[in-house]
Amino acid sequence: MGIAVNLVTYLGGVMHLPSAASANIVTDFMGTAFLLCLLGGFLADSFLGRYKTIAIFAIIQSLGTGLLTLTTGLPQLRPHPCHPHEKCKPATGIQMGILYLALYLIALGTGGLKSSVSGFGTDQFDDKDEKEKSQMAYFFNRFFLFISMGTLAAVTVLVYVQDEVGRSWAYGICCISMLIAIVIFFSGTRRYRYKKSSGSPIVQIFQVIVAASRKRNMDVPYDVSMLYETNPEIQHSEQFRFLDKAAIVAQGDFDKRANSASAPNPWKLCTVTRVEEVKMMARLLPIWATTILFWTTYAQMITFSVEQAATMDRSLGKFRIPAGSLTVFFVSAILITLAIYDRFIMPLWQKFKGKPGFTSLQKIAIGLVLSTMGMAIAALVDLKRLSVAKSVGRNMSTLPISVFYLIPQFFLVGAGEGFIYTGQLDFFITQSPKGMKTMSTGLFLTTLSLGFFFSSFLVSIIKKVTGSNGGDGWLADNINYARLDCFYGLLAILGVINFALYLIAAIWFKPRKSKSAIQMETVKNGNAADDKC
Repeated sequence: MGIAVNLVTYLGGVMHLPSAASANIVTDFMGTAFLLCLLGGFLADSFLGRYKTIAIFAIIQSLGTGLLTLTTGLPQLRPHPCHPHEKCKPATGIQMGILYLALYLIALGTGGLKSSVSGFGTDQFDDKDEKEKSQMAYFFNRFFLFISMGTLAAVTVLVYVQDEVGRSWAYGICCISMLIAIVIFFSGTRRYRYKKSSGSPIVQIFQVIVAASRKRNMDVPYDVSMLYETNPEIQHSEQFRFLDKAAIVAQGDFDKRANSASAPNPWKLCTVTRVEEVKMMARLLPIWATTILFWTTYAQMITFSVEQAATMDRSLGKFRIPAGSLTVFFVSAILITLAIYDRFIMPLWQKFKGKPGFTSLQKIAIGLVLSTMGMAIAALVDLKRLSVAKSVGRNMSTLPISVFYLIPQFFLVGAGEGFIYTGQLDFFITQSPKGMKTMSTGLFLTTLSLGFFFSSFLVSIIKKVTGSNGGDGWLADNINYARLDCFYGLLAILGVINFALYLIAAIWFKPRKSKSAIQMETVKNGNAADDKC
C-alpha cells in the first residue's frame, strides 16, 4: 500500500506522465496484483500448499520492492527535473521498462501472498470445534484490522518520507519490512497446522462439466438417491440441475483394473459431492460479479482523489499535508468501523440475535451502499472545487479551498471497505468447498483486480468520448479543467444499478449445508415421521 497510494504523484511529478495515463498505470498495477491471486490460489491448492506459496511469493515481493528502491534512487532511471516555463520530457522506454519490471514483480509476489495468507490463517482453526469455529469470525475482522494498521502507516509515515525525504528511502523501508515479516513468518513453522492440498480444483471443475456434457441427452432421475455417491458430505441442491447429469451412472463409466475393484473414470462419472462442490463455486459468481464495482470506486481514492488533494489547500497550521496522506481518513474510517463492529455490534448481535454479527451478505450490502453514497458526495465536492477554480483562475497550483472537504468521500468509501472486505473474505471462504478455499480466496481478490481494470477501461473510454484534441473533457490532464464531478456522478449511478442487481443475487443465493446439518435434518425428518406414526 505504501507503493500504490502515492504512485500516481510519482508518475506525474517525476516521470512526467499525463494525469489519466498515471491513474491507469496505478490501477493496472493493482489490478494485475489481484488477478495473479488466481495463479497463487491454483498453485497452493494443486501443488505447493499454502505455507510454501506464502514463503515463495513473499520473497518475490521483497525482490520487486528492492528493485523499485534502486529504480527510484538512481538518477539515470528517471527523466531530468522540469524547469519553469519548460516542457517536461516524459520518461524513456527503458526507464519505464525497469519501473514496470519492479512493479510487476511486486504484483506477482502480492498475488501469491494474498491468495494464501487468509486461508492459511483459517487453517489454524478447527471448524469441527464449536469454540474455534466461533473464534474464526473474529479472525476475519482482526486479520483485516492488521492490514489496515499497515495501510495507516503507509499513508502517513511512508508518504511523508516519500515526499519530504525521498522515494528510495520509503521503498527501502517497505523492502526491509517485508524481509522482517518473512523472518517472523518462518519463526512459526513448527507451530502451524497444515492441511494437505487435495488436487487441482480447476481440473475437478472441468471433470464435472465434461461428464455432464457427455450425458447432456440423458434425463436426471426423479429420485436423487439414484445418482452416484460414495461418501455424502454436501446435501443435494436443485440449482444447476444440468450438472447433476455428471453423477448419472451409465455403461462404460467404470475403468476395469487388474486385481482390484472397478473405479469410476472421473471424466465420465462424478459423485454428487463433487458435483455439489462445483455448484457451490457457481453460486458464488453472481455475488462475485456484483462486488466488482466497489473496487472501481475504491480505485478513485488512490488516483483522482489524490490528484484533487494536490490542487487544494493542505495547510494544517505550519504543516503542509502530503496529498497522498489524505487517505489517512480513508484508513481511519476502516479502523473505526472495524473497532466499533468488533467491540459493540458483534456482542450486541450475539446477545439479541444469537449470531456473531451481521451475515457476510449483509456486510457486503452495507459496503455497497456506503461506497455509492461516497461517490455522490464526491461529485458534489468536486463541483464546489471547480467553482472555486473558475472564480480564481484554473491555472493556480493551490486553490483557496480546504482539502478537508474531501474527508466525507474518503470516510464513506473507507467505512464501506471495512464492511465489504471482511464480508467478501468470510463469504468466499465459508461458502466454498474445503479443497477450493484458496482458489475461492483468489476468486474474491479478482473482484479487486477487475474493479481496477474496469476503472482503467472507464477512464480510457471517458477520456476518448468526452475529450477534444486540446485535451479537455471530463478527465483533462489539468483536473481544474476536468469534470470529475460528472465522472463521480456516473459511478454513483452505476452504484445504484449494481446494488439492485446485488440484492437479486443475494436473494437467489442458497448457502451451503454441512455434513452435520444434513445429519441433523435427517434426524428431524426421522423424528417427524415417527411422530406421525
